[in-house]
This record gives sequence, C-alpha cells and structure tokens, in this order.
Amino acid sequence: MTFFSSSSSSSFLVRTTALAAFWLTTLAAPAWADDHGPRVPLLAAYKSECSSCHVAYPVGLLPAASWQRLMSHLPKHFGTDASLDAATTKQISDWLMANGGGRRAAEAPPEDRITKGRWFIREHDEVAADVWKRPAIKSAANCAACHTQAAEGSFRERDIRIPK
Repeated sequence: MTFFSSSSSSSFLVRTTALAAFWLTTLAAPAWADDHGPRVPLLAAYKSECSSCHVAYPVGLLPAASWQRLMSHLPKHFGTDASLDAATTKQISDWLMANGGGRRAAEAPPEDRITKGRWFIREHDEVAADVWKRPAIKSAANCAACHTQAAEGSFRERDIRIPK
C-alpha cells in the first residue's frame, strides 16, 4: 500500500526542500548584522582609528576601489587630516580590500561618499532634507545620531530614533 501518489510525493518533496532551505538560511542568521545584509566583523584597528571621529562604517557599504582611494588620501580625508602610521594604514587597507563591497556597493558612489550611494539614498528617501540639518544630526554621515546601535554595527529600523 502506498501512502502518496506520485503527484503528492512530488509536492511533498518540493515543500520539504523549500522548508529545508528556509531553515538553513535561518540558521545562518547570527552572521547578519541587520535586516539588510551580512556583517563582516570589524578589524580592531579599523574600529579604533575610524570611530575616533565617526562611526566605523560597515565595510560592505563601499566597494574595495572606494576604500582604496579613501585610504590613499588620509591626509585630506573629507577635509580632515586622518593620517596613520604606515603599518596601521597597510593593515586597515588590506582588510578593507579583502572585505569591501557587497550587494549594496556594486559601484562606487560619487566622491566615494556612502551617503551619495544609490543604496543609501533609497534607504533614506523618506528623510526630509531639513532633518539632516538638525543640530543633533548635522549630516547624513552621522549615522549614530538616528541609528542608536550603529556603534555596534546594527542599523535595524526598530532601533532608529530621529532627534527633534
């Protein structure tokens, strides 16, 4: 006696395969920083050097070529001298080259600015221009002003608090 006809066993196989794929994807969830993509753990030198002035941005937000240009112009880093010693520059540069890019950074944004990239603009399209100018925010580059967990690498929508 058979319990499944050939069409019901095919349907069962499809449902089981889909369910298995769902669970395998779900089990990989600890590698995800937020609702948008995988998180690369920050290099300690990158985090300490870069977060001394701003949030240590997730490396996947810019392609490797953008990171390379930024690292080669540290004395003129967006109007600030962010120079580092040669060894630290090489360590951070090598890490950025190995981990830069991703699905949000397929191409370099204008001026290698994360805030001018298509992904960033699409994610923040509901933010009015005057919001960026609020004293507690100052600019779109100040992620931590609204993303309360940005320093930990999380940009989940549920953690957003826009200052008045």
